[in-house]
Amino acid sequence: MKGSKHALNWTTLLVAIPVGFVASWVTLGFREVITLINRVLFHSNNEITVAMHVWPWFFWPLLVGAGGVLAGFFLRYAVMIEQRKTVKTDYLEVINARLDAVPTRTSLFRALSSIASIGSGASIGKEGPMVQLSALSGSLMGRFVPASFNLKNSDVVAMAAAAGLSSVYHAPLASAIFVAEIAFGISALQRLIPLIVSSAVAVMTMWSLGLRSPLYPLVEAQFQMDTTSVLFSLLIGVLAGLLGWLLINLISRSKAQFARVRSLPLRLGIGGFAVGLLALISTDILGNGYEVIVKIIDGDYLLPMLLLLLVLKTAATTLSVGSNAVGGLFTPSLLMGALLGVAVATTGAILHLPVGNTLLYAAVGMAAVLAAVSQAPLMAMLMVLEMTLNSSLLFPVMLASVLASMVVYRLQSASTYPVISAHFNRSEAKYDFDNMRVSELIIPGAALQLQESVGKALAVSTLKRERYVYVIDAEGQFLGVVSIHEISRRVLSQEITLESPVSVVMDDDFPCVFQNQSMREGWEAFARVTLERLPVLNNPQERRFMGALTKTSLIQKAQEFL
Repeated sequence: MKGSKHALNWTTLLVAIPVGFVASWVTLGFREVITLINRVLFHSNNEITVAMHVWPWFFWPLLVGAGGVLAGFFLRYAVMIEQRKTVKTDYLEVINARLDAVPTRTSLFRALSSIASIGSGASIGKEGPMVQLSALSGSLMGRFVPASFNLKNSDVVAMAAAAGLSSVYHAPLASAIFVAEIAFGISALQRLIPLIVSSAVAVMTMWSLGLRSPLYPLVEAQFQMDTTSVLFSLLIGVLAGLLGWLLINLISRSKAQFARVRSLPLRLGIGGFAVGLLALISTDILGNGYEVIVKIIDGDYLLPMLLLLLVLKTAATTLSVGSNAVGGLFTPSLLMGALLGVAVATTGAILHLPVGNTLLYAAVGMAAVLAAVSQAPLMAMLMVLEMTLNSSLLFPVMLASVLASMVVYRLQSASTYPVISAHFNRSEAKYDFDNMRVSELIIPGAALQLQESVGKALAVSTLKRERYVYVIDAEGQFLGVVSIHEISRRVLSQEITLESPVSVVMDDDFPCVFQNQSMREGWEAFARVTLERLPVLNNPQERRFMGALTKTSLIQKAQEFL
């Protein structure tokens, strides 16, 4: 994996954090404006359904109507600007179309219109203008993001919109998924629908059989959110990422060592024997680890045993998977995560830090290690939440899972699931393609001076195997092209001779691309012609010939993610 060109990188997180912070304050500010209007109009901090009663009933239609009139004026002005400047204001349209910015004036006037409607009691929600203003704040902040971060303004707008929606509903996961659907397309979500249905049917079947309790007994406990607990969740995320990276590498080396044993029965026999030796220390390392997780959550282990089991389970899993034992890594990863999470929290408790219920950190560790090993953080956090049915774990599980996944990603470890690694590779290839410039694929092109002969053009064409030869002046400025087929036709018809200058057959109106254009623009240029090559110039002003861009090179680059 490469460094600075990653679509997923630390700089993206450095942008997302302040954007989320600012967006939340924008939504709070909007709430305060509505509250202020309530105080002015109704002398009350109550919701409009209660506050309206301070006015006689016959004033109610007038108040709502007056608010609507005022809102209409603001909205009309916003629409006039949009029509005159042909801009799109709605943040969803900006994200979907990957536009440069959310318009400031029209967003503010639409927000004023919304404030007038909401403040006077119109039957609409507050979330729309809140998210729109949050998106605007992201758009404004995006202008100050350095170009080296490789972030489009619409990416920052998407972050801010998700943060705004999350601030309104206190639903970060759902908000992120909602904005991702708009920002990055719905095809993936459409594919999720049948999977969700089949999963729901399976769960309903289990429920009908009486298996309705959560998989792990943490539903009654509540995770206390404070600075210490958040810091410990972050620490578990980092350590889980390191543990996941270590496990992935140990498994890879174990497979390489076991591959020397060509007989599969012998190979698995050796692996099983080694695991059996480890079981002499503790039989808790055997199996997938489900019962051990339950015992951890019940508080049956002290810190020394937690650490010992973590080492033993890591070794046992490495041996089993390395020897090609058929099975999954989900539950072993969950067990290692539970051991890690409770061990870290228990250490904090021994140091008299206010970590709260140490056993709840088992779930945080479970999600984090699973995310690290699988490189599927969304799946990991959702799985742990569904297995525990404890919504108070949402925020720490999200933090730890994403951080653990990022650590493994940045340490250049592949997922234990090849299909996920393939997805990452395609994603990186697509990201590279979208951010590459034409200059990166330039090849030398056959070029002649204006006064040189068509005979030389034919010779150069034969040598280079090109249909067109480019014509430049003494300073290297692109003048046009000569077609070999046109030269042959005119020589055979005796209109010109082989000694004639190329200027007599030159086409000075030939399509070209510029070196600083994107690969997508290069692709679009080829879509308009039937040529295999296009000349590349330095810029539209100087038009200095730099070389050629081939359709084949573009297709080969695109094949990496198609």
